[in-house]
Amino acid sequence: MTAFSKMADSAVQTRVFGPPIFVLGGLQLLVVLDGTVVALALPRIREALGLDEAAGNWIITAYVLAFGGLMLLGGRLGDAFGRKRVFVAGVAAFTVSSLLCGLAWDPISLIVARAVQGMSAAVAAPTAMALIATTYAPGKPRSQAFAVYAALTGVGSVAGLIAGGVLTELSWRLVFLVNVPIGIVVVVGALVWLRESQGARAELDVLGAVLATVGITLLVFAVNEGPGGWGRWIVIAPAVVAVLILAAFLVVQRRAENPILPFVLFGSASRVAALIAIVLAGAIIMCLAVFISLYLQGVLRYSPLQSGMAVVPFAFGLGIAAALASKLALRFQPRWLVMIGGAIILVGCLYAATITGDRPAYFPSIGVPVITIGFGIGLAVIPLTLSVVAGVRSSEIGPLTALAQVAQNLGGAAGLVVVGALASSRTLSEGGITTPRPNMSEHQIDALASGYSVAFISCAVIAVVAGLAVLLMRFTPEDIAEGQAAQEAAHANGEV
Repeated sequence: MTAFSKMADSAVQTRVFGPPIFVLGGLQLLVVLDGTVVALALPRIREALGLDEAAGNWIITAYVLAFGGLMLLGGRLGDAFGRKRVFVAGVAAFTVSSLLCGLAWDPISLIVARAVQGMSAAVAAPTAMALIATTYAPGKPRSQAFAVYAALTGVGSVAGLIAGGVLTELSWRLVFLVNVPIGIVVVVGALVWLRESQGARAELDVLGAVLATVGITLLVFAVNEGPGGWGRWIVIAPAVVAVLILAAFLVVQRRAENPILPFVLFGSASRVAALIAIVLAGAIIMCLAVFISLYLQGVLRYSPLQSGMAVVPFAFGLGIAAALASKLALRFQPRWLVMIGGAIILVGCLYAATITGDRPAYFPSIGVPVITIGFGIGLAVIPLTLSVVAGVRSSEIGPLTALAQVAQNLGGAAGLVVVGALASSRTLSEGGITTPRPNMSEHQIDALASGYSVAFISCAVIAVVAGLAVLLMRFTPEDIAEGQAAQEAAHANGEV
């Protein structure tokens, strides 16, 4: 054993609760908080900057597209240039871009800064996962560290709903500026407490990552502009170019030595069905997060804090169902759990669509469907996530887990734009406006509510399509158990 190896081994942590996990968890908290609070603050941002539905969507999609499109490449940068170095650079860039978001002077500056935020998260987030694997000793310490890291997702979601409401009440800019002190602490902590590690260098598929991100962005842009007239050149030209670029991406992936999207991962029809369903689930989650907030604040006139508190039961319903689903997946075929979860989402969304034109009290008209839909999503998404890694070797866990995250992010971005276009078209066709204002007439409020009704119906339709997709998923409880064992082995061996 070399002197360097001895030093590295001695630096491996056996005690989970210490500075390193809080530094790495701080990044997870930043990413989750950002996603939650921005959806909550979106109505205030649109109002302050005078944005319509299409332009407002880009505040979220610019981030999600950059994050999802570059995540696979971002994870490999740590292997190539040093994980600690890349993690610090990613968090620092995220912090600076958050500052720029908070100081944005017009819609373009905000959207560009949000895209940079997404790129930064795409570099930092997967590198943080790799650092957990190299920071903690194999076995129980490493498994506990991953559990703490995952738990911060739930904590960040609930905290984001509450803190985001409070901050938005004061100023929408604070939902971005709050990231700055947290980011500075994470950067300083990483420099002090994390040790450097590096994986095997592999050729970076930069061209593939750029083609995929640009192609999907152009396609999303075309759909986003559609409600203003689908025959306009600003819709047709980007759509045509997007198809050509995505075709070029597929060619590049087949020829690349180390592609960001290895086609070998698609050898199982059941796994492909699971990934398709994850894309659709991502669309439902993103659309509900945005349109529930828009409905509560735009139609019911809830304050941002009231809106955030109103959605907290969603997180609890999701958490309860997730814990239940992880156990049930070891006893029943995961597709049945996904279909039951999808049916619950379907009923909840259809009910939500029927009450948008009313002015109902929170309980039970809103509170019950919020927690019910959250439960349905938790029951469906966890079996899908487990199915992606079912029956694979531990060495394949990392790429498949990253692919599932990318699928959910890109599905969220595409779904928000498509459903947003449908909602806007309905609102405009009824003589309404897509940007809520304090002095809207009753007719305008009704037209806006009608658009949100279409959004909820669209989520119900997506749930049905996801249910049909998982009919092709043939994983058994034994496959799921094998995948969970491979996950534990991957965590223990640092292969994530």
